[in-house]
Amino acid sequence: MSEERVQKILAQAGFGSRRDCEELIAAGRVIVNGKVIILGTKADQSVDKIQVDHKPIPRIPQKVYIALNKPRHVLSAINQEDGRTDVLKYVPNDVMLFPVGRLDFDSEGLIFLTNDGDFANKMAHPRYEHEKEYLVEVGKRPDSSQLEIWRRGVVLEDGYRTAPANVDVIETLPDGAWLRVILKEGRKRQIRETGARIGLPVFRIKRIRIGSVKLGTLKTGEWRYLGADEVQHLLGGAIKKTSRKPELNMGPDRSTLSKKDGGSDNKKIWRGTNAGNTVKRTSTKRSATISSERIRPDTSSSDKTPWRSSSSSVGRPSIGRTSKVSEQRSTSPSPTKARKSDRKKSPE
Repeated sequence: MSEERVQKILAQAGFGSRRDCEELIAAGRVIVNGKVIILGTKADQSVDKIQVDHKPIPRIPQKVYIALNKPRHVLSAINQEDGRTDVLKYVPNDVMLFPVGRLDFDSEGLIFLTNDGDFANKMAHPRYEHEKEYLVEVGKRPDSSQLEIWRRGVVLEDGYRTAPANVDVIETLPDGAWLRVILKEGRKRQIRETGARIGLPVFRIKRIRIGSVKLGTLKTGEWRYLGADEVQHLLGGAIKKTSRKPELNMGPDRSTLSKKDGGSDNKKIWRGTNAGNTVKRTSTKRSATISSERIRPDTSSSDKTPWRSSSSSVGRPSIGRTSKVSEQRSTSPSPTKARKSDRKKSPE
């Protein structure tokens, strides 16, 4: 085997995504041939002795890819010090697995688990722009202005502006509505914070699709293996975002709207050890501040100066007026020359 960066070897061995493994290295927890390494170190697993927390890493196992319907009030992050139930309770424990991306503690729906760090990186990193589709229950009927703001992008409390999203109302309720939200990014609690910023308190979130894989018929707490064709399709769709400015999409593709989410019936499904998922909905404050936004007008002018007035009088150079004054002064006779000429014509 040839040498590879240690974070890649650790990711392939099931220690998390490459970013997670980089944090292990930065924390001084990774040792190669008896020495603590730094980021950028390369190694050959067939020759070098690699340890994490002074324990040898396992040989690279067979790659596993699992789709789980995560229940509400279950952690998607793996934290040994947190006593709450996490997603590992619902999947086989014979292989070291870790979740791909995140799904809030209060949210439910589709999440991937794997031991393939490269797969996790390509699925979770925002530059690959994998679509994630959610059903969102809000506690207020949205108006067209609120939907338009959400579609265009919202500035969150920390100053981050969300990317354009597809948002559509699929069902109205007596005191709210169900929305279909499609994102290409996944910041922590993004949907809940966005709803709060525009006055739409979020009661429930269910993720029903990641890329080309749908939740389908998986019930709460059930899981299944992803097929080789599904994994290949997901990796084939992991195309890096270019520098071209993305076009705004003001609504979802109507052809994707349906009352029920489709799924392949020929996939084998397992049910996890779900201990019950009856949860009372807590009340949410139904008021939020809608931040006003100032939109820069579109212009085809090559002038890059922001907020330049279109008035022709603004920024006009004064050199033209100065030259005319100079011409007038040059054509009129000088007072000194006039006095000399008068003395020559006057009689002596």
